[in-house]
This record gives sequence, C-alpha cells and structure tokens, in this order.
Amino acid sequence: MAAQAYLVVRATVPDAADRPAFDQWYQLEHLPDAMKAFAAMTAWRAWSRTDPAVHCAFYAFVSVAAAEAITSSPAIRALIAEFDAKWGGKVTRTREILAVA
Repeated sequence: MAAQAYLVVRATVPDAADRPAFDQWYQLEHLPDAMKAFAAMTAWRAWSRTDPAVHCAFYAFVSVAAAEAITSSPAIRALIAEFDAKWGGKVTRTREILAVA
C-alpha cells in the first residue's frame, strides 16, 4: 500500500559540532522510537545538501487523517519531551503534513 501522507519534521542543528551526535542519536534512537510510536508505514531521514544544518525526518502514513492524528497524540508529546530534554535550545524544529498529490 502506498503512502498517502507524510509527517515531515525539519530540524535545524546550527552548531556543526553537534551534528554528529544528533545524527547518531536520531538514527539509533529517535527515528526507530518515533516510527514505532506513530505506527508509521515507514520512516527515513536526510541531511540537506543545500543547508548542512537542516535535517528532515519523514514518516509515511496510509492517510492524511492518520498523519494529522499523530500531531496531537500522546505519542508525539512524549517524543517531543524526550527531544527537548536531549537537545534543549540547541536544535529547533518544525512539523508539517504533506498530502500525496
């Protein structure tokens, strides 16, 4: 089944010295935890080639409604709290839902 929507989390890691630790933590801990908590179909992440400070994580869902439901769920609140405890004011992020056209 093809994804119909994506939750995209865009993080900005301005200090280049923080990027290796952020990369490892996101790969080994945060992405797998989020994928499981969200019950996402799949998930992946990427670093921008245009702006090396930008990291994006993509979570695929069967519907826009499923993706939108995550944005106010207890699961995302727990992951946000974990993220904030680990990265505090060092990393900013935004979230958006993309509907497949």
